[in-house]
Parts: sequence; C-alpha cells; structure tokens
Amino acid sequence: MWVHMLFVASILLGKDAMWAVARFFEGYFFFGRSYPAVVSALAATILALLVLHAGIAMRRMPSSYRQWHAFRQHAAALRHTDTRLWRWQVVTGFALFFLASVHLYQMLVHPEAIGPYASSDRVWTGRMWPLYLVLLLAVEIHAGIGLYRLAAKWGWFGAAGSHDSRRRLRRFKTGLTGALLALGLLTLAAYVVIGYQHRDRAGERYVPDAAWLRGGGT
Repeated sequence: MWVHMLFVASILLGKDAMWAVARFFEGYFFFGRSYPAVVSALAATILALLVLHAGIAMRRMPSSYRQWHAFRQHAAALRHTDTRLWRWQVVTGFALFFLASVHLYQMLVHPEAIGPYASSDRVWTGRMWPLYLVLLLAVEIHAGIGLYRLAAKWGWFGAAGSHDSRRRLRRFKTGLTGALLALGLLTLAAYVVIGYQHRDRAGERYVPDAAWLRGGGT
C-alpha cells in the first residue's frame, strides 16, 4: 500500500511523471505500446489477496454480540494501548474491505483510465474524492498499526523487550503514519485541483510534453 502511495504521488512531480508511471505498469516502455490488461491482472490479484486477508483476519474477531461485549469490558478494564490499537485496526480493516474493493474494481474494469487527466477526472468529475479521502485515512492507520503489531509480536527492533521499546516503536509508527497521510493528502489535493481545472474537458486524455514519452496515453 505504501509503494502504491509513492507511485500515485508521482503527480506531485508533474503530469509527465505520473503519465510515465502509469504507462510503465501497462508495459509501454517494454513493448512499445500499452497493454491495460496488465493493470487489470494486477488489480485482480490484489483484490484476491484483500479477500483472503480479510477472511483470515475475521477468524480473530469476535463473532457475536456477547463476545464483543466481553471484549469491550476487557478493554475498558485494562486500558491497554495495544488493545485500543487492535480495535482501531479492526474498524479500519472493516472499512477497507468495502472501500478498497470499489477502487480495485474500477482498476479492474477500466484499466485504461489511469493518467494525469483520467485519474483527476475520476476524482473530481466522477465525485470519487470523498471515498478516496476516507480510504486514505483507513489505509494508513490500518497499515501502521498492522506493522507495529507484527513488530511487537515477533520482537522486531526490540519491541518485545520492554515498555520503553514499544513506546518508541509506537512513536515511530505515529510519525510514519503522519508523514504518509500528509503525502496522501497533498496527492489527493493535486488530483482534485487538476480535475477541477479540467472539468470542462473531462474525458480528454493527457498527451505528454516530452518527445520521448509521446505516442499515446491517458
């Protein structure tokens, strides 16, 4: 998810940069032309992994009201930071199952609609920015907590050694999540601005300025 964020954030480097990244995943620079089906295959694979991940995670969640009530009583009595983080991970994971599925389905059925103008039109003219905003928050919080809990479970970076080491790891997690959220918000804002400016020509595809990039694209 973080690697995906970096690729999407290429719009901050300019439209040509984002166009090049999008065409790279379509094989444009390898085969001399774009194959959007490659993006569809990637989206289908990630969607399958999402469903598998959700299915495995659900086995660890309370499955009845009585179990949820017992968990809430347990969490309130302990006032344990890691327990609260787990609860946030469950909430954001539940949101991701639906929000990420919508995004991946769009990539699956419209793989050619990725580019400086096409993506921005989807964000603004297609009114997808509210979904992407909530998705961004859920993704970054869920991923940060997930990696922290893995580190605590397996003792990475000394996380299992003491309360101080866990506290330091939580601070690092919070800082990393904050930085990625800031990057994501700037990126989303860039697509909103481009989409707003391009609203009267929605559907028009972007043509790069650089001669070595020309040859078609979105």
